[in-house]
Amino acid sequence: MGNHVNLVKLSVGTESIETMLDWQRHRSQQVAGGQYYHVTRMFPKRETELLNGGSIYWVIKGVILCRQEILGLREVIGQDQVRRCGLVLDADVIRVAATPKKAFQGWRYLSPADAPPDLAAGRQSEEPLPPALSKALADIGVR
Repeated sequence: MGNHVNLVKLSVGTESIETMLDWQRHRSQQVAGGQYYHVTRMFPKRETELLNGGSIYWVIKGVILCRQEILGLREVIGQDQVRRCGLVLDADVIRVAATPKKAFQGWRYLSPADAPPDLAAGRQSEEPLPPALSKALADIGVR
């Protein structure tokens, strides 16, 4: 997995990992070749590092809760003729240690050293805590 970089992004309007997945899998029209892609205004300049094992870490209600591997970047031209970036995402969602993250616009790069660790394989299928509880526990250092 060599040299890679990740992105961190708010999942706006999302209540939980499950509602984010429901949107991606059943309600979004942003699907090509059977794969969901998330549209963002700016193209990442560090494409090679992103596609070398990078993930997008999703912030849900103020807490980084999960990640999806970034499989590709595709050009998306909207009805307004503006060029945007479609982040093609792996359908598998990996839960990570709940980590508080203040709100910000757009996306940010996230170094592997600063990324929250994945939850152990045995914990991936656990019933997730409500985001507010995850945030409260993370705020006091419990993950």
